[in-house]
Amino acid sequence: MALINDTTLRDGEQAPYVAFNTVEKLSIAQGLVACGADELEIGIPAMGRREKEDIKELLALGLDARMMTWNRAKMCDLEASIECGVKAVDLSIPISDLLIDVKFGGDRRHMLRELESVILAAKREGIYVCIGGEDSSRGTDGFIKDVMTLGSELGADRFRYCDTVGIMTPTQTYETVKSLTSLDLLPIEMHTHNDYGLANANALSGIDAGAVSVNTTVIGLGERAGNASFEQISMTLKHLYGEQRQIDAGHIRSLVELVAGAAGMTLAPNAPIIGEHIFSHESGVHADGMMKNCHSYEPFTAEEVGCDRHFPIGKHSGTGTIMYHLKRLGITAEKHTLQHLLPSIREIVTSRKRVLDGGELATLYKESLCL
Repeated sequence: MALINDTTLRDGEQAPYVAFNTVEKLSIAQGLVACGADELEIGIPAMGRREKEDIKELLALGLDARMMTWNRAKMCDLEASIECGVKAVDLSIPISDLLIDVKFGGDRRHMLRELESVILAAKREGIYVCIGGEDSSRGTDGFIKDVMTLGSELGADRFRYCDTVGIMTPTQTYETVKSLTSLDLLPIEMHTHNDYGLANANALSGIDAGAVSVNTTVIGLGERAGNASFEQISMTLKHLYGEQRQIDAGHIRSLVELVAGAAGMTLAPNAPIIGEHIFSHESGVHADGMMKNCHSYEPFTAEEVGCDRHFPIGKHSGTGTIMYHLKRLGITAEKHTLQHLLPSIREIVTSRKRVLDGGELATLYKESLCL
């Protein structure tokens, strides 16, 4: 089963204009674990005293998930993590020539020597080490192999393949990760960004190719266009990959609302998994099918993710929807007699850009009886 390493509390909070307070962080962590996250990346200790205090409080929750911090592959960063008491770290180094030049003046040897010393220090402390390959997708497979070989020799536990600027396609991702997993050096974790809207697809392609872990954030929150989505990846692994994942309906709804509120973001009504409108069926054919069998036009039930199903009275509604709402209002009508209401409903909805409510439908129906 693939591991979900959620980084809402690190990469998610790095989204522009976003800052979580301590209470929000604690609630987000608890919600993530309740919804099946296996690991949490909970912050960057090198940011200073307040961040370290938050990390210590998160660790004190005693949640049933591995808690990891993000670090540059520098001794001072590792020492800050050790001070917090974490038992797992991501040690990030650039992989592409572009970022090696920006961060190390192009000196690969110096960078790798620093990585080596930090890994050895972490392993002496009994810490789980993931090597974070920043900008892997713009690096070469040969250099990634060199880094993974070094990491394997030093006792590192995992390599994070980062599509840092979201430039991979699912096919490219599969082929690259398949090549890296075939080396049998270190387990691969996927870290994908959504600049072209492919973060989820690339993360899953990596899993298909043998990666063991995937980074996510709630609502895909993160830098620029964000990351792979926790709720979307979780439900995909459960339903399309057949994994036995426990996703609490009440918790996933409250978790999404918590993160969106803390980030000051409004969810799109058609957002996958948790969008307000995705369990609303207006089309007459679809609504009729759903009323007969709730699986007709939904891949999973609204109840599973804490949502409700609706049949709005709109431009594309059919007589079945009208009869459904009238019946709920205690009005009995024959379906074949309602056809004449449809033109009026369509005209009203089109002109005002808003569906009818039950009371308006009842009034319209009663008025039609007097004609």
